[in-house]
Amino acid sequence: MKLSLMLLAVVIGLTGCADLQDAGRSIGQTTKEITTEIGHATRDATKAIGHASRDAVKSVKEDLSDEGDKNNNA
Repeated sequence: MKLSLMLLAVVIGLTGCADLQDAGRSIGQTTKEITTEIGHATRDATKAIGHASRDAVKSVKEDLSDEGDKNNNA
C-alpha cells in the first residue's frame, strides 16, 4: 500500500514537473518574441532619427554655403 502511494505521488510529481516545464517554455518564448519586437522597434526609431538629423545637418550646411556664396559675390 505504501509503495503504491509513493509511486502515485512520484507519477503526479513528474506530471506536474512536465506542466511546469511547458509553462516555462511558453513564458520564455513569449518573452523572447516581445523583447525582439521591442529591439527592432528601437532600432528602427533610432535609424529614422539618425537619418532625419543627417538630412537636417546637410540642409543647414547647404543654406550656409549658399549664403556664403551670395556674400562673396556681392
